[in-house]
Amino acid sequence: MQFALNEDQIAIRDMARAFAAEKIAPHALRWDEEKHFPVEVMREAAALGMGGICIKDDVGGSAMTRFDAALIFEALATGCPTTSAFISIHNMASWMIDAFGNDAQRQKWLPKLCTMELLASYCLTEPGSGSDAAALRTRAVRDGDHYVLNGQKQFISGAGGGDLYVVMVRTGSDGPGGISTLVIPADTPGLSLGANERKMGWNAQPTRAVIFENARVPVENRLGEEGIGFKIAMAGLDGGRLNIAACSLGGAQSALDKALAYMKDRKAFGKRLDEFQALQFRVADMATELEAARTFLWRAAAALDRKDPEATKLCAMAKRFGTDVGFEVANQALQLHGGYGYLSEYGVEKIVRDLRVHQILEGTNEIMRLIVARKMIEGAR
Repeated sequence: MQFALNEDQIAIRDMARAFAAEKIAPHALRWDEEKHFPVEVMREAAALGMGGICIKDDVGGSAMTRFDAALIFEALATGCPTTSAFISIHNMASWMIDAFGNDAQRQKWLPKLCTMELLASYCLTEPGSGSDAAALRTRAVRDGDHYVLNGQKQFISGAGGGDLYVVMVRTGSDGPGGISTLVIPADTPGLSLGANERKMGWNAQPTRAVIFENARVPVENRLGEEGIGFKIAMAGLDGGRLNIAACSLGGAQSALDKALAYMKDRKAFGKRLDEFQALQFRVADMATELEAARTFLWRAAAALDRKDPEATKLCAMAKRFGTDVGFEVANQALQLHGGYGYLSEYGVEKIVRDLRVHQILEGTNEIMRLIVARKMIEGAR
């Protein structure tokens, strides 16, 4: 168990925090308003090793741990949760290629993914299968050395702004055992995109449907054997859930910091807001909840690093708890700003909007509870 960071971990966290403060935070409100996808800034982050955090170093990755990744994504999210979250998704999709791809696939794609010259998206959800991911219907039919794909993926982060899609498709019978994973370039004939979705938050990254109409994809683009795609997808999500929890904590910490600064300057009834005991109690509770969630996140990340049998359950717990706490702390920070918190220029309402979706994506928090409950019941038998 680890309750303090070592020198290397402190350096990693501080590097990411400094990058967020200098390169991301000053532009976050404009990116949100203009729906700008900050690819060049993300490539600057990749130059510091954040494009392939857990990727092996033989293809240009940083070969860091899940624990390191949690520190990085929390730090980046203090500048902008949306930007941090997309870098997380890119890392998740890239890691799946690193972990399950053969050497030719790894050498073909990962060097440019680690620099973020190529951007990757994760494609599991469909219009009719979100939480019930194993019911996906996008079909890939073998035709010689190719698969012919038909179907649609929904809510795909980065779609239209990226280069590769790591796609779960049905190559066999119904259920999880009939699913395989394909890496599909964005310029594949027969691949098209829906409109950029109008969203409550996460406006600094595009979200579109990815549509396949007789799209031909080489069999050599399949990760692993047929039928293990659901396993690959779920393995990616263990790390992705830690990262999105970390993004929630970073955004919430930024919102709390903004609230403390506002309370120091704002007066009411002849006193500064930070002199009212009731408000002191509130910020104390917010900080305590954040620290509890952060400690839990670190435990789950360490469990995943050591391949603990309990890791999937702990990752689900950390995701549920971290994203719920993150949203609630950000919402309380908005409340502490009063009417000013509702104005975009203070930056808190953007954080609230961005963090709300974290309770839905990478598996809804209801599904996190289901995962935890199933693991508990299995262990009791």
